[in-house]
Amino acid sequence: MFSLFKYKTPTTHAQEFEDRYIFLNLKQVKSLSITLLFIALLVRIIGTIYHQELASLPRIENYNLSNILQIIGSTGFVLLSHFAIKWQGSKKVWRNFVILLFVMHLLLITFSISYIYSSHNLKNTLTVFLVGIIVASIFFTLKFKHALSITGFILLLSLTGALVSEIDFGQKLANLIAGTILAFVFYSCSRYTYFLRSQQFTQIKQLEEKNREIEKLNREKSEILGFVAHDLRSPLNNIEALSTLVLAEGQESGTTELQLILASAQHAKDIINDLIEVVQEKKPDFKKEDIDLVSYLQHVCNTWQANVDKSRKINFFTNDAELFASINTSKFSRVVDNLIGNGIKFSATETPINIELVPNKEHCDISIRDYGIGIPEELKKLLFDQFSKAGRVGLNGEKSMGLGLHISREIIELHGGTLKVESKEHEGTTFTISVPRIERY
Repeated sequence: MFSLFKYKTPTTHAQEFEDRYIFLNLKQVKSLSITLLFIALLVRIIGTIYHQELASLPRIENYNLSNILQIIGSTGFVLLSHFAIKWQGSKKVWRNFVILLFVMHLLLITFSISYIYSSHNLKNTLTVFLVGIIVASIFFTLKFKHALSITGFILLLSLTGALVSEIDFGQKLANLIAGTILAFVFYSCSRYTYFLRSQQFTQIKQLEEKNREIEKLNREKSEILGFVAHDLRSPLNNIEALSTLVLAEGQESGTTELQLILASAQHAKDIINDLIEVVQEKKPDFKKEDIDLVSYLQHVCNTWQANVDKSRKINFFTNDAELFASINTSKFSRVVDNLIGNGIKFSATETPINIELVPNKEHCDISIRDYGIGIPEELKKLLFDQFSKAGRVGLNGEKSMGLGLHISREIIELHGGTLKVESKEHEGTTFTISVPRIERY
């Protein structure tokens, strides 16, 4: 309890916290001074309209004087707080002085109202003064020495009120005790308000620092992966090129081994390309062009047919002579190749891969269907995750990092389209790419 009364914001965040809440306190000064001015003017208007009726009320002159001082004081604080907020060069000491002065003004107004209404015997009614104390302690974030100063001011008001009142000593003592209790209430509430806001501010700043550390670690991880991937890609390109060259020259010796080397190099290069795609923070420009999907997909299918086992058929179906869409050909080819490659990986050699292009009103749907092992129901929801746990070993032992479908979906979404999957175990899988259609006249 006593540690709360002396609580201070941790040094690492103290300066920032103070700067933040000086500004917020000034905004509270402006809002509350406008409110007080409005109330005082409203009371003045009512008093003017019903002057004769109110003239007979006891201590009306005291209320009248208090009202005039409230109008003058509130107007002054509206102007002071406005300039203190707008003038960024104003010193911290000056801003704190305006805040403390207003809190004292607020307490003085509420004290005077309670003092007048209670016939100069404050213990008879403390309601308005108590409201002022609660408002001051909750609406303003005051550090230790400022809260202590205001506590002293409350005690001073109570002592002055008790001394100038024409009441006996017992009543004066009761007033002083009541004032001491109110001063303690203010100090307790003010310290608790400061503690809560300081703790909240400190926790937010600590979270921001942790987030910055996490972002830094992610950037470093991405940089390391990027460096490794780039450094590995060059020797793998050489292995792939040399293996292709030797195979092209028709050397029979070691042909099977060369084909395995070539397949492994191509697989490793695919993994590296996927890693580079994932870790890139600044993606290259995504340029698109209008192309005929019919001829484009026909060419893709012909290329695949020329490079797969002769018993495998890559079929293309469409009822249209031309269908246009705006795509990035290199990125889009990567998606189509990945989906066809997956179909080959998870289906028997004698089964076909069917690619069908179907137009609708606003989109072109490209379905890529295999007749392989299918996807279990529990893996479907993980299929498009980065480094997905849905990645499985192909029928010929091909491995997957779980990046291909994640990257494919991102590429299709960049085209303004969607990538969906339908699958049944032991019956096959169909991936459907939907991209916006372009009408050509």
